[in-house]
Amino acid sequence: MAGRRSGRRPGPTETRDAILVAARELFAAKGYDGASVRGIARAAEVDPALVHHFFKGKEGLFVAAMEFPVDPAEIVPLIFMGPPGEIGERMVRTFLRVWGAPEFRDQMMALLRSAMTNDQATVVFREFVSSALVSRAAATLDIPRVRIEAAVAQMVGIVMLRYVLRIEPLASTPEEELVELIAPTIQRYLAP
Repeated sequence: MAGRRSGRRPGPTETRDAILVAARELFAAKGYDGASVRGIARAAEVDPALVHHFFKGKEGLFVAAMEFPVDPAEIVPLIFMGPPGEIGERMVRTFLRVWGAPEFRDQMMALLRSAMTNDQATVVFREFVSSALVSRAAATLDIPRVRIEAAVAQMVGIVMLRYVLRIEPLASTPEEELVELIAPTIQRYLAP
């Protein structure tokens, strides 16, 4: 009986690429929340277990499909580990380190610009940030989501002025000086 085989495709590269193509299409069509691992696997004609094998789940798949230069699932826990009284400082340092790294900056700016200028990209990016990042942070810190969102908004504003618009003197202020200036405000948002 002829039909499509389930399970693994002939080669890991082709399988991974097929999953990424299907993921990009479904994330664009249905948003982050509307696209499911099963639906993506079905569109790629693979078993859902392969999505987990290659990408460790929906969040990892989204990061790869949208070509994030860093994986928030790896970065976010670093912000929350350590003394609670230093969480604001860790968040500011992390944002500045990621955005300040020349190897990440172009991709990060492209993602930000896409989210600001394309309605579909805005929806997908918003759903991802809300589901995968803000909800996790709020649960980890046991504080209201609005406080996490306020901290993120503050940092996105700093990033926009410093790295995108390059407003002086913010653009050339040494990182340590910015950490000292901004961390207390971020700490106030995130302290339990």
